[in-house]
Amino acid sequence: MRSRYSAYVVGHINYLLSTWHPSTAPGDLELSPIKWLGLEVRHTEAGGDAGIVEFVARCRDSSGRAQRLHETSRFVRQDGRWYYIDGQMAEPE
Repeated sequence: MRSRYSAYVVGHINYLLSTWHPSTAPGDLELSPIKWLGLEVRHTEAGGDAGIVEFVARCRDSSGRAQRLHETSRFVRQDGRWYYIDGQMAEPE
């Protein structure tokens, strides 16, 4: 999860796509001009080859407005590597 957040921060699209499970990966990915400000991992859970990560990522959009992305993400491990499957956004606090 932290490596994917870092890839968003520096705009490393190839890494994001390579760590996205092929069954749910978009064919193409375009990143918005966002300034990422921090990541808080709130909960992790792993059982066998499945994992869940709940996180909050803070950012500022191109107009300078602060935003929070609160998501619970699902991951799967295949051939020793973890892949992002999908995420569910949390209700605003």
